Amino acid sequence: MPAAKQAQPESLCNSEIAELLATEADGAKQPLQKALRRASRRAFLWPEEAAQIVHEGRSLEELPAVGPFLSKLIERWLKRPPSVPERPAIRTGFLSIPEARAILAKTPSWAKRNRGDLQMHTSWSDGTGSIEEMSEAAAERGYEYIAITDHSKGLKIAGGINETQLLQQAAEIELVNKKFAGEERPLRVLRSIELNLDPQGGGDMEEDALGRLDIVLGCFHSALRRKEDQTERYLAALRNPSIQILGHPRGRIYNFRLGLSADWPRVFETAAALDKAVEIDSYPDRQDLNIDLLKLAKKSGCRISLGTDSHGPSQLGFIELGLAAALSSGIKPERILNFMPVDQLLEWVESVRGRAGDG
Repeated sequence: MPAAKQAQPESLCNSEIAELLATEADGAKQPLQKALRRASRRAFLWPEEAAQIVHEGRSLEELPAVGPFLSKLIERWLKRPPSVPERPAIRTGFLSIPEARAILAKTPSWAKRNRGDLQMHTSWSDGTGSIEEMSEAAAERGYEYIAITDHSKGLKIAGGINETQLLQQAAEIELVNKKFAGEERPLRVLRSIELNLDPQGGGDMEEDALGRLDIVLGCFHSALRRKEDQTERYLAALRNPSIQILGHPRGRIYNFRLGLSADWPRVFETAAALDKAVEIDSYPDRQDLNIDLLKLAKKSGCRISLGTDSHGPSQLGFIELGLAAALSSGIKPERILNFMPVDQLLEWVESVRGRAGDG
């Protein structure tokens, strides 16, 4: 049993409720166990603190994944806060939306620096929105650019696209860019891909096809439960000349997968030496890199990329989690790709490609 810490003196925050729900699920039977685990994940997405909702006399059932039974359970916890168990590693280091907003509210200028989102998926792979729908949602947020990073062909379970489809997608992106070119604040849709990396750091697409893209994100999707040190895997990936960003590096998922371990200072120092970026995947279940690792990344001086990993237009709001993590970690603004104007971002990509060619 995990060690308990002292009960909260007043009310529980959503991240503490998430832990209580997850702990309760450990001893529950189906279908209650599934409901508790689902609510534990969704608690990080609740737009308001549950305690505030109860204080205002509103029903907790307005929150996602909360029905009558869980509403009564959470209300009971809020009235008499129990001891919150120490979070196991698989559930440690996740921000809730209200926590992220509170962090950002202390430095309002920080979020205003953000010019775009560098990871999202469309109906070309496993997303639900079209390129145009994702672009419209981004334009509503005042973005200067977004990168369309549908999965590459090796990840068939996620509808990965091949080189021919990538060319077809480029034609669609060109049409969308023409539509937005006439706007007062034009949006630039960048051609990209989430390149599926094997454990040796190699990609699954032809280099010529990748070279035609504006920017390339590389991610591991296999052998993610290995317990031994994976430093060499990361170094190989960073040395892959086709990628500029290493996405969701640990591969962790809340209460499902702990993710990989490595000599992180060495990984980040290599990224800095190659002038490549590591990502904060802002999807609530991932939040990868988390704040602890970002503090190590800061010491190395490597670049940071922010992506929501959105699979639909409404999920672009997840960027708050990544922005808050970067701010809390003390990352310097000039090291964040998303704070660059689009022309500067593309110049950086070309400089990284040039280094790879020289090497």
